[in-house]
Amino acid sequence: MDSVDAPVRDTGMTQGLIGARVPRREDARHLAGAAAFIADIAVRDCLEIAFVRSPVAHGVLKGVRIGEDVPPQNVRLARHFEGRALPIKAELLREGFHGAPYPLLATDKVRFVGEPVALVMAPTRAQAERWAESIELDIEPLPPVLQARTEWEKPGAPLHENLDSNLIMRAARTIGDFDAIEAATARGDAGLRRVCRRFTMERVLASPLEGRGCLAQRDKASGALHVHLSTQRPHLIRSFIAQQIPGLRESDLRVIVPDVGGGFGAKSNLYPEEVLLTALAMELDRPVRWIEDRYEHFVASNHSRQHDQDIAAYFDDSGRIHAIDATFIVDGGAYCAKTSTGAIEANMAANVMLGPYDIRNYRYQAISIYTNKSPVGPYRGVGRPGGCFAMERIVDEVAHILDMDPVEVRRRNLIPSSKMPYVTATGLAYDSGDYRQAVDEAAAHVRANWTDSPPSDTRKRIGTGYAVLVEQAGHGSEEWFRRGSPTVYGHEAARVGLNGDGTLEIDVGTLAHGQGHATSYAQIAAQITAIALADIRVRQGDTAATPYGMGTVASRSIVMGGGAVAQACAALIDKARRIASANLGDAAGALQLRDGALHGAHGSLTLAEIARISTVQIHKLPKDIEPGMSLQAFYRPSVETGTFSYAVHAARVEVDIDTGFARILDYLVVEDCGTVVNPLIADGQVIGGVAQGIGQALYEAMRYNADGQPQTVTFGDYLVPSALEVPRIEIIHLCTPSPFSAFGVKGMGEGGSVPPPAAIANAIRAALRERDVAVDRTPIEPDYLLAQWLAAGEKQ
Repeated sequence: MDSVDAPVRDTGMTQGLIGARVPRREDARHLAGAAAFIADIAVRDCLEIAFVRSPVAHGVLKGVRIGEDVPPQNVRLARHFEGRALPIKAELLREGFHGAPYPLLATDKVRFVGEPVALVMAPTRAQAERWAESIELDIEPLPPVLQARTEWEKPGAPLHENLDSNLIMRAARTIGDFDAIEAATARGDAGLRRVCRRFTMERVLASPLEGRGCLAQRDKASGALHVHLSTQRPHLIRSFIAQQIPGLRESDLRVIVPDVGGGFGAKSNLYPEEVLLTALAMELDRPVRWIEDRYEHFVASNHSRQHDQDIAAYFDDSGRIHAIDATFIVDGGAYCAKTSTGAIEANMAANVMLGPYDIRNYRYQAISIYTNKSPVGPYRGVGRPGGCFAMERIVDEVAHILDMDPVEVRRRNLIPSSKMPYVTATGLAYDSGDYRQAVDEAAAHVRANWTDSPPSDTRKRIGTGYAVLVEQAGHGSEEWFRRGSPTVYGHEAARVGLNGDGTLEIDVGTLAHGQGHATSYAQIAAQITAIALADIRVRQGDTAATPYGMGTVASRSIVMGGGAVAQACAALIDKARRIASANLGDAAGALQLRDGALHGAHGSLTLAEIARISTVQIHKLPKDIEPGMSLQAFYRPSVETGTFSYAVHAARVEVDIDTGFARILDYLVVEDCGTVVNPLIADGQVIGGVAQGIGQALYEAMRYNADGQPQTVTFGDYLVPSALEVPRIEIIHLCTPSPFSAFGVKGMGEGGSVPPPAAIANAIRAALRERDVAVDRTPIEPDYLLAQWLAAGEKQ
C-alpha cells in the first residue's frame, strides 16, 4: 500500500458534484428502522451491566452493603479493579493547570450525584437494575461546593486531597495598551466611556437521542477484545483504554462503532464505564454490555457551559470599541474529563470572545473551578456560545447607551476584508472573510422582510436582535499545541481502493454521527475520480479496518477528513494516468478523465480496466509501478491554525408582557463556510445547531438544590425545544473560500448553535427597552422577564 501526499488538482471532469444538493445516502436505513446501535447488537451469553451511583453530591464513602438477594460475585467495587484498571487522569500542558484523578469507581469519597460506586451484572438489564437497587451505600455527607464564583472569591476546603484548592486553572492575559485605555477612560479623555455587565449561562447537556453505550467481548478467533462503542473518536478512545488497563496492548484491542444516535461532543471523551467494561470482559472472558439510560445521561454524562461572566467594553461616542475586559468563571464539575479537562469552556470562551471585531486591547481571566457536579466536557460550540454571548450582548449595550442602531455599531468595529488574513489579539489566524458583507446581507433581509411594529394586540412587544460568530475549525497541530493539548489533532487519514468492477471504497478515520460523511466524502471523491456516486462506498468506525484518525470533533471533518479523501483520490487518479499512459501510448498529462474512464488520442481505458491491470493483468503493468489500486493519504494542512467560517444570526422575537413568555417569530442565518460541498447537509447542520441554541437561550438548565441534588433529571424538568418552538430558519449562503484547504472548504458543524442565545437575548432586550428590562442570563425565562417588567412599571 502506498502512503502518499499528492496535491489536489483539477482533473478536468465535468460532474460538478461539489456544491450539489445530494440527499444523504445514510438516511434510508434510519427511516426504514434498519439502523444498528449498541443496544441492537445480538450477542450470546451477554451480561448486562447496571451501575450503582452516588445519591450524595459530596461525602465520605464508609461502606457498601450488598442485599441478601444479590449474588456477591455479580458485584464489583473499586477494590476489585485495583491494579487492573487505572483512574483517568486528564492532562493539559499549560502552567497553572491542576488536575485530579477521576476514579473509575468511587473509593473513599463521592464527589457528585451520579458518580459510579459499584457495578452489577446480570443476564438481563432489568435484573441488574433490581439487584443494583438492593445495594445500599453508607455515605457520610460533607458540605458540597456548588457555586463557582463563591468558591473563587472565598475558597473553601479542596475537594481533592492532592490539590491545595478547588481551582482547576486560571489563565490571564493583558494584550495591547489596555492600561492606557483604562486610564484615559477614567480621565474622560477622547470621550471614552465604559459599560460593565454581568452575564450568566446555566449548565446544559447534549441530550442525544441515543445515550452512551458500550459492549465488550473477546473475539474467539483472534483473542482480541472487541469493544463496540457509541463514540465520536474510535481510534483515540482505543489508545486511551489501552493506556488505562495495564498489560492491554493496542494490538489486542479493536474498537467498533456502529450507528451513533448523536454525540454533539458528549461522546468525545473517555468515560469510566468504557474502561470498566473492557476490564470486565477481559476478566470474565464473557460479553458485557452497558446502555446509558436517560437518568444516567442527566446526572453522569459530561455537562457544559455554566458561565458567570464580568464583561466591560471601553468605547467612544462614535460607537468604536477600543478595549474589552472579561472575566469568565466556569463551573468545571467534580473531575477533569479526558481529553478536554474542566478548563475547556473558560479557556475557549476567552480565546475566541473578540470574534469578528477589530479590537487590539484585551484583558481577560479564564477561571475554572471544581464543584460537586458532573464533570464539564465538550458540547457543540465548546466555549464559543459563552464568548459570543458576552461579546454580542456587550456590543448591544454599547449601542443602547449611545442610542445607536446595534447593526451600525457592529459595522464600525468589524475587521475589514482588506485586513485578511488577520491575526486576532489572542493569536487566532483568520484565513479569509468579509464580515461587513454578511452583516449587510442580514440587515438588508431584515429590513425587506421583517417589521418590529407593535401587533394589534398591544400586550405584545416585538424586537429584533443580531449576533455574529467566527468559528474556528479544522485546526491543525500548531493550534492544538498552542492550547497545551497533550493529544495533538494535527492530521487526518483516508484510504481509497479501486476495485476491478470500477467501484471505489473509502476508509476514513473520522466518525460521522449525523454529519452525512458517507455523502459528502463520496461527493469529493466523485468530483476527483469521475466515478458515479452510486459506485462509491465510505467506511468508518472500525479501528481494525480504517486508518488511524482523530475522529469527529471541533468541526474538523470536512477540512481534515475531506482533505485526506481528496488527496488519496488525487493520488489514485495520478497512478491510473501512469498505467493508462503506458498502455495507450499517450502522455499521462494529456489524458482526459470523464465518465469513469481516461481518454486519449489512441483510445481509452475505464478505471475498472485499469484496476484489473494493476491486480490480475500485471503483465500489462510497467515494473516501475506497484501492483494494486489502494492508496492512503494523511492530510496535514500547510497552515495549521485552522479555517474560520462565520455567520450573522438575526432573530425576531415577540414577548407577551402579561406572562413574560417569549416566542421566536423569524430567524435568519447568513453564513459563510467557504465552498459548500453539499448545501443540503450544510443547511441541516445550521438548522440543528440553531435548535440547540434556542434550547440554551430559552429553556435548558441543569438545576441543583442546596445539597447538590440535581432537580432536572427528566425531560419533564429539563426542557428542550420541540418542532413547535423552532421557527422556520432562513439561510443565506455566502462564499469566501479558504486559501488553505482542499476546494476552499471551511468547517461549520458547530456554528449554528453558538449565536442563538445572544441573538435572541438581544431581540428580547430590544423588545422590552421601554422599561429597560435586562437580559443578562440564559435561559431567558418568563418569570425573569415579567418580574423586571412589573417592577419597572411600578417605578414609573
